[in-house]
Amino acid sequence: MKKRIMLMMIAVLLISAAPMMTSEADAASGATPDQIAEYALKFKGVPYKWGGTTPSGFDCSGYIRYVYGNFGISLPRTSAEQFNVGTAVSKSNLKKGDLVFFANTYKPGISHTGIYIGNGNVISAESQGISISNINTNPYWAPKYAGAKRLSSVKEAVTTVSKPAPAPAPAPAPKPDLPKGQYYDVSKSFWAYAPITELSMKNIITGYDHSEFKPNNSVTRAEAATMIAKSLGIAPVAGTSFNDVSSKHWAAGYINAVYKKGIIDGRGNGNYAPDAKITRAEISALLTKAYAMKASNTSVSFTDISGHWAESSIIKVASSNLAKGYDDGSFKPNANATRAEFAQFIYNSINQ
Repeated sequence: MKKRIMLMMIAVLLISAAPMMTSEADAASGATPDQIAEYALKFKGVPYKWGGTTPSGFDCSGYIRYVYGNFGISLPRTSAEQFNVGTAVSKSNLKKGDLVFFANTYKPGISHTGIYIGNGNVISAESQGISISNINTNPYWAPKYAGAKRLSSVKEAVTTVSKPAPAPAPAPAPKPDLPKGQYYDVSKSFWAYAPITELSMKNIITGYDHSEFKPNNSVTRAEAATMIAKSLGIAPVAGTSFNDVSSKHWAAGYINAVYKKGIIDGRGNGNYAPDAKITRAEISALLTKAYAMKASNTSVSFTDISGHWAESSIIKVASSNLAKGYDDGSFKPNANATRAEFAQFIYNSINQ
């Protein structure tokens, strides 16, 4: 009996000494809005990856969980679930560190989330990677704004100020938009200036906000399908042909169109992977089908394409001087192409 009483007393002491567990919204993390925003910005440019939860590639909710998780704040996995956390805050009262939500992007309802970093800007995992967009002026995101939430675990920093802080320097005025076909990051001396300019003038390719083209960004499969369809004058087709491409996806019409023309295929299991980066092998197959190419120089060869599923297409585009290999004799069929390179491929194909 004495032994049993002793064991019960020890158990009571252990239970009373254990720290109480709290939910995310009530946890005291000590993170400030500035700390959240500053840490989130460290990942700008990280590529988008469906289901990605690490700096090697993020999807939107995976990125949110990673950033807040750095400060000991645990969030649900999906955007829709994250929308149920925290306290609603009006758009006019947003502050850094707030969660901002968007609806009806690739599916109905809450489908995208980002982190407010001030001045109307939100950083999130978009198709081109971790990027900043303005919720008031961006033509895609502004109309899809669905609300914002503030986490109680993100605290304002407490500071002691002995004298009024100097007024912040005014933010530099944004550069004016350039005429159609011109971009601040594509100078006349840029190697792909001619194809980027001409294809932009023909509405085959488009840039980003503030007259930027981002020529060194990788091309996504959605962007590739859109550019090919426009270059061939193929009209968008309503509906959806793939499990992962909602009829509301911005490129759904063009993806459907080139797929029905037999120009482009999915990546298996009924999926298209619209936000995945397109490979040089996929581009070769795409160009071959789109422009009915034939090999003009059968002596073209590379050290790393023998037996590759796209070997025939690679030889055709290389023999037509639409794509080149590398100095070591390889083609690197599984490597990705930049937006500038893809513009050059289409330009060469149209003018071959």
